[in-house]
Amino acid sequence: GKYAVVRHVWKMKALILVGGFGTRLRPLTLSVPKPLVEFANKPILLHQVEALVQAGVKHVILAVSYQADQLEKEMKVQEETLGIKISLSHEKEPLGTAGPLALARSYLECDSESFFVLNSDIICNYPFKKLVEFHRAHGKEGTIVVTKVEEPSKYGVVVYTEGTGEIQRFVEKPKVFVSNKINAGMYIFNTDILKRIELRPTSIEKEIFPAMTTDGQLCAFDLEGFWMDIGQPKDFIIGTDLYLSHIKHAKPDLLVSGDNFRGPVFMHPTAKVGNNCKIGPYVVLGPNVVIEDGVCLSKCTVLNGTHIKSHAWIQQAIIGWKCTIGRWVRIENVTVLGEDVEIQDELYINGAKILPHKCISSSYAEPQVIM
Repeated sequence: GKYAVVRHVWKMKALILVGGFGTRLRPLTLSVPKPLVEFANKPILLHQVEALVQAGVKHVILAVSYQADQLEKEMKVQEETLGIKISLSHEKEPLGTAGPLALARSYLECDSESFFVLNSDIICNYPFKKLVEFHRAHGKEGTIVVTKVEEPSKYGVVVYTEGTGEIQRFVEKPKVFVSNKINAGMYIFNTDILKRIELRPTSIEKEIFPAMTTDGQLCAFDLEGFWMDIGQPKDFIIGTDLYLSHIKHAKPDLLVSGDNFRGPVFMHPTAKVGNNCKIGPYVVLGPNVVIEDGVCLSKCTVLNGTHIKSHAWIQQAIIGWKCTIGRWVRIENVTVLGEDVEIQDELYINGAKILPHKCISSSYAEPQVIM
């Protein structure tokens, strides 16, 4: 007949807290919004969005606090590719980590389905399917993903009951050992949480979570495997090491091997590498990268269109788009080059952050920002 049966389609949503201009990842973010900076040859944001889609998410909302035209344009493309809806929620003033939920209320409350909330800088083996199952099974208002750290005294730790996962309390930078699990920046909530949040700058960690804990409405879900917040260069480099180690075990065929390579090395098919090079370990080569003969690279990411000339030596660095690195150059110690930087031959760069479009003609032996 003419009346079609409309079944309730399960529509999971996710809110990603993108936030501001990504000042911690400058100079890269002077050219590209932070979520679009490539991590292992894929925009940071896409690592999360693709994993969400695999877990059945149909609508992703990005909470941003600036005019994000470049981001908006890229997301239109991704909507098509992934077959989902992507919305931007603009904050006029920064709303902290909880305020954005109130701002996006109309999206989140349109049905009673639970929703994910993620910090945009988190890289890990996203456990979204298992997280949903765990959350539904305990039936409480919220679930926080927690991850194990070596030095809990540097963080706020989560104390919870093993087995049920029910959170007892949060302890900021504990002096004595109470727990080695920290908030991993990934959550799933029922829509009830929105009753707790007003449209004003609010911290979800300091204001909302303790209240939920008092009411016995918050559980912890244990993350397996690696985890990193890659929002600043040092951690971006460590995150790349962890991610490539994970790929080495999980999908080794994605890595490149051969005489020039000491794995794990992740290389775009359009990148070209010369002879007698030592590439790796923990190196990512982006599209259209050219590496001449005798180059040594380790613990670094080289972005699209960069040319590295013969016998350059680079360790612990992020080399931006369309850069040129001269012959016999040595770069080390968490150096970050913005877009289109030229380093002339035989120079030494130690721990510098170099702004886009600079031509560098002298060495920098001390860490500094080169304007």
